[in-house]
Amino acid sequence: MKVTKDLVAASATPMVLGILAEADSYGYAILRRINELSGGELDWTEGLLYPLLHRLERLGHVEADWRSVAGERRRKYYRITDSGLAELAEQRRQWDTVVDALKEIWRGPDGSRSLIVFPSGGLA
Repeated sequence: MKVTKDLVAASATPMVLGILAEADSYGYAILRRINELSGGELDWTEGLLYPLLHRLERLGHVEADWRSVAGERRRKYYRITDSGLAELAEQRRQWDTVVDALKEIWRGPDGSRSLIVFPSGGLA
């Protein structure tokens, strides 16, 4: 299954902020974590991640610094700020609302899981 660009774009900010709320991280590690969390379904590229990180940095939601680890090259580490934590809380509230609404739509009027027929012939 390929997740659409629109859904990836909409979920990118809360996903990155959520990962940085766990711990400071650098670009490649963030990409690996997203892949891991999605079971390989979200295969982000650097072209998606770095512009997002730079935007979050401009907005004050993340801060970055260069760090050296023995035997490895320098990496730019990102950490979430208080502003970023507040934004993450707001994003979570909004996503909870969307997910709850979708669950209601998919549940059906009688409370059971509604029968949805997909173009591929599959059922939900």
